Amino acid sequence: MEPKLNKSILFFIIVIAGLCSLMYELLISTTSSYLLGDSVKQFSLIIGVYMAAMGIGSYFSKFLKKDLLTTFVYCEILLGILGGLSVPFLYFIFNYTNFLEFQALILMITFLIGMLTGLEVPLLIRFLKAYFPLKSNVAYVLGLDYIGALVATLIFPFLMLPLLGTFKTSIIFGLVNIIMGLIVYLFFTNKVTLSRNKKVEIFIGMSILGMVMSLIFSKHLLSQWEDKIFTHKVIYSKQTPYQNIVLTKNREELRLYINNIIQFSSLDEYRYHEALAHVPLCLAPYKANVLILGGGEALLAREVVKHQAVEKVTIVDLDKEMFKIAKENYALASLNEQVLQHKKVNAIVDDAMMFLQTSTEIFDIIIVDLPDPSNESLSRLYSNSFYYLLKNKLSKYGVFVTQASSVFHTNQAYWCIYETVKDVGFKNVIPYHVYVPSFGDWGYIMATDIPLDLDNYEQCVPSKYINKDIFEKMLLFENDIKNPQNLKVNKIDSPELLHYFLEDWTKWSKEFSKK
Repeated sequence: MEPKLNKSILFFIIVIAGLCSLMYELLISTTSSYLLGDSVKQFSLIIGVYMAAMGIGSYFSKFLKKDLLTTFVYCEILLGILGGLSVPFLYFIFNYTNFLEFQALILMITFLIGMLTGLEVPLLIRFLKAYFPLKSNVAYVLGLDYIGALVATLIFPFLMLPLLGTFKTSIIFGLVNIIMGLIVYLFFTNKVTLSRNKKVEIFIGMSILGMVMSLIFSKHLLSQWEDKIFTHKVIYSKQTPYQNIVLTKNREELRLYINNIIQFSSLDEYRYHEALAHVPLCLAPYKANVLILGGGEALLAREVVKHQAVEKVTIVDLDKEMFKIAKENYALASLNEQVLQHKKVNAIVDDAMMFLQTSTEIFDIIIVDLPDPSNESLSRLYSNSFYYLLKNKLSKYGVFVTQASSVFHTNQAYWCIYETVKDVGFKNVIPYHVYVPSFGDWGYIMATDIPLDLDNYEQCVPSKYINKDIFEKMLLFENDIKNPQNLKVNKIDSPELLHYFLEDWTKWSKEFSKK
């Protein structure tokens, strides 16, 4: 009976080992993507370094000849500590490093985790020789390890990330890893050298205590980190399957952050949203049916419903949590004037591109208020394929406008969006920009197949900021922010926009890091 029990325990350990090791890889990749952007590059670098480190770890395992089980237990404890505290450490150190330093730390941690993971499999195969021949050892270990990896890929995006976020998930699986080492120690203690028992027990006990304390105080630790990242008090923080949403408050100022990037400040958001809503709506001949892609916080919709000619407003946002806080968070609901309760407004949870592919509606106005193209999934929503879909949903006299990032700080990205919209075949493509103190000089691209009377613009609804004189200035571009020309069109299979955006922001982040 005991050999069967031992085998079952080992099989369980192998599955958990595969689960934990891949979970760390996913956690570090996701964290680096949140903090540094460019998820394809981050995942590629981390997977490459991780796999290479596993190979090196496997190679060095051949030099381990004695006390294999003790070595395995120590390996699991170290892996649990390093993997479990990897995300909390990266969060903490982010405030004190520049881009290159932070990237180097990420890869160093990944390498160490990969090395320890590489030691696991050979040690298990060698230990299992007491129960199975070599051929069965390899089959059992690799097969069960891959099953554990599959479980990790399923529970991470659908369970752990939306419910606990990267910070707590990291600590939890570090604790699981250490407990796995404890289970091995308890069930196979007769195979551990007696002179080392005390050391193992102390190491395991201190490790479990440290991880439990980290988990207990994880909310406090994360709150401290957020206080350093965000200048104002955090009143709401939520990790969703798609993004990290944070609301901060300072006296009368409310701010929204997505993945640590500011989306608006209540002190000046009206400038941004008035420019995005009123310019197309005051110029368009028809405006009965309006589509908003993004803008789940409902501030843009607040401006759109001010136009009496608007009969229907459809807001499409991927993240249902954004609609939820726009309705239920008192500060945000007050700011958007509870427009999601308006009889003209219909909120739909969907991906913007999927909505355009499946919807049969034709719209008079389409306004795109999506986050900046800081990763591949967002960059595709600024591609010519996306704009082709969008153009097909516009009425004959329809007008389309998109926010297009900073004209000054991301100048190449802004004009790349302009070139991409032109590539779709709109007869009139009109760039304009406005100064928003929280953002700086912010740009928009408007497009239509009909002529618009720009010379006789009249502000058709009351506004805090825009008037005829302001609109005329919006159309003017100083020499240092004009189109640099020769920019490539952004495509789904060739995300040139992402490259331009990251190149522009990397340049400015280097400047800021010197101050």
